[in-house]
Amino acid sequence: MKVLIAEDDLASGKFMEKLLSKYGDVVVARDGIAAVDEFVNAINNDKSFDLVCMDIMMPKIDGYKALASIRDAERKMGVPRDTRCKVIMVSALDEGFDSNLASDDYDEYMCKPIDIIKFDAVIKKLGL
Repeated sequence: MKVLIAEDDLASGKFMEKLLSKYGDVVVARDGIAAVDEFVNAINNDKSFDLVCMDIMMPKIDGYKALASIRDAERKMGVPRDTRCKVIMVSALDEGFDSNLASDDYDEYMCKPIDIIKFDAVIKKLGL
């Protein structure tokens, strides 16, 4: 499995990287634009990500806009909806999550700090 972590907080990014490295290759992007760039480069090189863990509050562009750009890139590349990457939205502010903004574009939402047992269950639920 190939995983993209979009996380601007260094400690959270390292935690997520360590957690997800047991599932496969992990790439960490420190802002929304870097995340979109990593995703587009991977898809253009036929090395698509299977999972994106997208922090909502990030510099340059937030997680909602980055996710919209990722889904747009998949559509432009002709990726069928049923084979597009899975996305877990992540935020430190549970009450700050607006499910209407990302609506159908994400698969799961998790609040920080990440519970390892719940995270593993979500990975299995997503079929990864």
